[in-house]
Amino acid sequence: MNFDEILSHIGGFGKFQKILYVWICLPQILLAFHMLISVFTGAVPPHLCRSTNTTWPLAASSGASNFNFSLVTGPDGDPDLSCSAPGGVPGTPLAQLNHSTALALSDGHDTGGCRGRWEFSKETFQSTVATEWDLVCENANLNNIGSSIYMFGLLVGAVLFGSLADKFGRRNIILVGLAIQSTFGVGAAFAPNFYIYVFLRFVVGTTISAVIMNAFVLGTEWTGSKHRMLAGIITDYFFGFGYITLAGLAYLIRDWRKLQLAISAPGFLFIFYIWALPKSARWLMANQRNEEAMNLIRKAALMNGKPMQEDTEICQGYKDMVKMEEREKYTVIDLVRTPRMRRNSLIMFYLWFVNVLVYYGLSLNISDFGMNIYLTQLIFGLVEMPARTITLFTLNRSRRISQLAFLAVGGLACLLTIFIPDDLSIIRTVLAMVGKFGITASLSIVYVYSAEIFPTVIRQSGIGMGSMCARAGGVLAPIIYLLRGVSKNAPMVLFGLCTLLGAALTLLLPETAHQPLADTIEDVEGSSISEDSEEGNMKPALYEEYAFESGLCFRGEQSNVEQIKILIH
Repeated sequence: MNFDEILSHIGGFGKFQKILYVWICLPQILLAFHMLISVFTGAVPPHLCRSTNTTWPLAASSGASNFNFSLVTGPDGDPDLSCSAPGGVPGTPLAQLNHSTALALSDGHDTGGCRGRWEFSKETFQSTVATEWDLVCENANLNNIGSSIYMFGLLVGAVLFGSLADKFGRRNIILVGLAIQSTFGVGAAFAPNFYIYVFLRFVVGTTISAVIMNAFVLGTEWTGSKHRMLAGIITDYFFGFGYITLAGLAYLIRDWRKLQLAISAPGFLFIFYIWALPKSARWLMANQRNEEAMNLIRKAALMNGKPMQEDTEICQGYKDMVKMEEREKYTVIDLVRTPRMRRNSLIMFYLWFVNVLVYYGLSLNISDFGMNIYLTQLIFGLVEMPARTITLFTLNRSRRISQLAFLAVGGLACLLTIFIPDDLSIIRTVLAMVGKFGITASLSIVYVYSAEIFPTVIRQSGIGMGSMCARAGGVLAPIIYLLRGVSKNAPMVLFGLCTLLGAALTLLLPETAHQPLADTIEDVEGSSISEDSEEGNMKPALYEEYAFESGLCFRGEQSNVEQIKILIH
């Protein structure tokens, strides 16, 4: 028997696999916390500069919490006017608070920064990273740069821990990743300055990739081919559950250090994974640890109520769809060497980039929509689940039209938000929610579509380059919001136009639904292509081949699109 036949015999999704997926899905909740926590810890409340050479009786008696900070926010609620607002009527609290700014403006010179100390509104947040280290006005860019550095950590972690997992095993890297994540996450709650905080968050970012990638691979390597798509959806739902839960947690904990501690410390509870989390039998067999693999398989069979016979043997071998010497002739350059291949590759790279750019651009900047930040976070989390589910019903009809339609929905919704008056915050939030729905669905589709666009001989190179473009989009997403210094609508205009450009470019791509798969570049350029694909479904041969190339599968294993997702998430 090969491994898939063994899985079919012992149960491809029995009690053993269901318990395994419980252990795999629980960390997804904490991963969502870490990915989105900067929405609250990095928030910038309304603020004013309090001069050192004046006193403010109101502040002395009751603090800044009773001051009306709306006096220095514009009609759009933008607190950045605090950096340039005039001092107000002499003798008023506003004039005394912002005295240094008033003097500078009256002289026609820039203030050169706050010469006293910043006063922040405590109406929504007790403290944030911005209030702790005065990341406002001339220092406001540091907040966005810190978020980009965190996203860069995800890219580093994908490269670093991906190779380490092949050497030391999925389980070991998951355990190490969770330990580092918890330790450095707790450390970030006690960071003495902003730069150490950013470094600690960068390390946490690397572990996000370690846990997501290897937990998913561990699950798929133990799951039968018929249940892998469902299992992958379950992990997405747990991430969405973390997305929603964070809104409630942040609502209850308004201090950023306590909130950072609250999302990080529970990670230490996963210490029991040392005993509960099984190793990958496939990985053990690939590393010639056959006896250990057989013991695990027998344990799984017993737990599933389908014990194996003692004389059962497992035959593992790699497929030989394309000879290795033929594959070695191709490089990344072949992605852009010929006309059609160049067009398809560049468009897919752009789609990867823009999907992740807009997804995290919307997710990390929900405070811009003018509605209650906690409610907006809750709504955006709820949108995740139907958006990921609907693609299961649209993909088999058309890859190209599905991709185009959801990109168009996301782009148009982003653009429409700029025409909504600021006092209609509910409508702005609804449009942003529609945009989030469209871009989340589009992001799910691009995994499938791109893998079918690239021919077999350079598919792995195409997927790898697409993953790099996606990570670049994630790194740039927080930086895009620096354009608010030019215009408050600039980020949403950019997100909308970039997404609509992606929708238009999708029209230039070939339809891959119900079509045979390209094996060679010649197939893409117009020669006859192979007819050995299954029509009307998720093209098992494609995913089988892709999984073989990625080192995730063995002979007879039928992979699916969910295994491609680990390259980006």
